Amino acid sequence: MTSSKTAVANKKAKTLDVQNFTLPWKVAAAFFGTLFLTLSSFIEVPMVPVPITLQTFAVMLVGALYGWRLGGVTIVAWLVAAALGLPVLSGGDSGVQYFLGATGGYLFAFPVAGMAVGWLTARGWDGQRVWLSFLAMLIGNAICLTLGAAWLAVLIGAKQAILAGVVPFLIGGVLKSGLGAMTLKLLTRDTQHTAE
Repeated sequence: MTSSKTAVANKKAKTLDVQNFTLPWKVAAAFFGTLFLTLSSFIEVPMVPVPITLQTFAVMLVGALYGWRLGGVTIVAWLVAAALGLPVLSGGDSGVQYFLGATGGYLFAFPVAGMAVGWLTARGWDGQRVWLSFLAMLIGNAICLTLGAAWLAVLIGAKQAILAGVVPFLIGGVLKSGLGAMTLKLLTRDTQHTAE
């Protein structure tokens, strides 16, 4: 490999090297990821039928940092905890009814969105390329809004689902994607290596 190719390869930012984690470390990472997702749920702006929270910010960041596999497992573990009655959703809510009601589509979209962001991050849409990272997180937010609104449309109709379940979240999705991309850059900047 030439020195210029080595420099480019070494400049690629790395997220957490979860592929080389031992099982206990993966379990610990998933635990802390679910804790982060839970804390993000408590930062909310109450709205009807779906509140605005920092959950999507946390979902995208977990996907980007953990990769698509462990990120997906972590997000699913958090949702399972919610279904089992642990107070991990917005406002400390929990229970199966949230998966069947207005928020159900958004909740089921979270693992898909987090895994998509993790997959894109592994392909270079990472913290060192802020615009690509921003686009990856924007795609993740779009997945959440699309799947969430599709489920909501079944409950309240397509027009109402778009007005109540998409439009109020568009600006927040862009802002959270930007915040996520900048956070990812800050968290991965020390993993950047320069070629000697």
